[in-house]
Amino acid sequence: MKPDLSRPSMAGRLPPARSLAGDAPVAACAFNRDGTVVAFAMGDGRVRLLPADLGADLPEAAAPVHGGVVLSLIADPSGDGFVSGGDDGRLLRHGRDGSTSEIGSYKGKWIEHLAGHRSGLVAAAVGRNAIVVKDGDVRELGPHQSTVAGIDFSKDGSRIACAHYGGVTVWSIGQATQPPRLFAWRGSHVALKWSSDGRFIATGTQENDIHVWRIAQATDMRMQGYPAKVKSLAWASDSRFLCTSAQPVFTAWPFAGKGPEGKPPVQFGSEGAGLMTVVAALDTSHLVAGGYDSGEIQIGDVKNRQSMVVKLADGSPVTCLAWSPKASKLAVGNERGDLVVIDL
Repeated sequence: MKPDLSRPSMAGRLPPARSLAGDAPVAACAFNRDGTVVAFAMGDGRVRLLPADLGADLPEAAAPVHGGVVLSLIADPSGDGFVSGGDDGRLLRHGRDGSTSEIGSYKGKWIEHLAGHRSGLVAAAVGRNAIVVKDGDVRELGPHQSTVAGIDFSKDGSRIACAHYGGVTVWSIGQATQPPRLFAWRGSHVALKWSSDGRFIATGTQENDIHVWRIAQATDMRMQGYPAKVKSLAWASDSRFLCTSAQPVFTAWPFAGKGPEGKPPVQFGSEGAGLMTVVAALDTSHLVAGGYDSGEIQIGDVKNRQSMVVKLADGSPVTCLAWSPKASKLAVGNERGDLVVIDL
C-alpha cells in the first residue's frame, strides 16, 4: 500500500518509525527482494541486517565483514539477501540469515558503486574498470578514462552504462565483441541513472549541473543553476520526470514530448531547512522520497505536485534512502549512524 499524500490525516502527523543508533556513518541502505529485511552499509565495516517489521525483535549487531568502510550496498538480484562493496576491495554476498561469502577481491581498489538487474546480474565499479557477475562468471569492462563514478543497467539488462571523466561509456553485456559506445562531455561525472524507458542517460557533474543524452539520436542537453553538486538522480516510473538532489525543494525536469529544453523544472514541496542530499523514486508510481542535509525526510508526488514530511530534521545529513518493494516502508541512513525504518 502506497502512502496517500492527499489525505489530511497523513499530512498532519508523522508515520510510525523505528530508529536504531549505529556506531558509524551509513553509506547505503536497501531492502531485500521480498521486503522483509533491510540492510545498512556502515562505516565500521559492518552490514547491519534488520527486520523490516517494526514490531519484530532486533538482532545483535554482527561483527564487521569488511576490513574498512562499507561503501556500497544493493539487494541481491539472484537471492534473498544483499551484495556489498568496501574500501578493502572485497565484493561480498550476504544471506538474510547473516551468512557471508566472497564474490571477488580486488586489492588496492575501492568498490564505491554497485548495480543489480532482476535477471541476476551484479555490476561493480572497480577503479577504472567495471565488472559484471552472473552465476559465477565475471566479465571485466574497461579501462575507462578515469575511475568509474557511477554504473547502471538498461531496463532489459542487455547494456551497462559507466560514468567517468569525459562522459559515459555504454557496453553490451551479451555481445563481448561489440565495441563500447562513448557519450562524451567534458569534465567529471559523479552520478549516473538510466531512464526506465531506455531513452535517456543522465549524469550529475562536477560543475553543479546535470547532463542528459538521448540514446538513439546521441544528442545531449545540459541543465544548470544548482548551488551544489548533484550526487543523486531518480527517474519517475514512466521516465516523464528526472528528479534531482541539490535543491531546497523537490526538483523534477520534464521529459515528456520534446523534453526539458527551454522549460523550467517542476518544483514543489516545503523547504527542508537546507538542500536535498539524496532522492529515491518508486518504480511503480510518481512518488519520490527526498532526504535533506538537515535530516528531514519528505515524500512527494511528482504528478500531483504534493508533498508531506515523514521525518523531522535532526541535524544529521541524510546519506541514503530505499523504498521497500511494496512502497509500504522507507529506509533511511545518515551521517551520525542512525538506522531508520519508516512505516508508511
